[in-house]
Amino acid sequence: MINTIVNLSEITYETVPVSDELVESIRTRGIAIPVHVNRMEEGYSCVDGRRRLSAAAILAAEDERFARIPVVLMNDYSKAGSAYWGNTRNRH
Repeated sequence: MINTIVNLSEITYETVPVSDELVESIRTRGIAIPVHVNRMEEGYSCVDGRRRLSAAAILAAEDERFARIPVVLMNDYSKAGSAYWGNTRNRH
């Protein structure tokens, strides 16, 4: 898994209703918990975080700084630790 920032327009997700509280929270604090996405051939697909994305889309219409979203790439193991590469010996 890799943490990064991507453009909201690159993420495919189902828009859902969001509360005013969520919109205000993201306006004030930003997205505190990254959205989980899978990398696709073209762009990304939302795994978890449709409400955060929907709220960010509302805010991005007002201010472009909300158009870049922190995400966790759930299907990218290119920088995984030694356990992923087969070194499963417990060293603790």
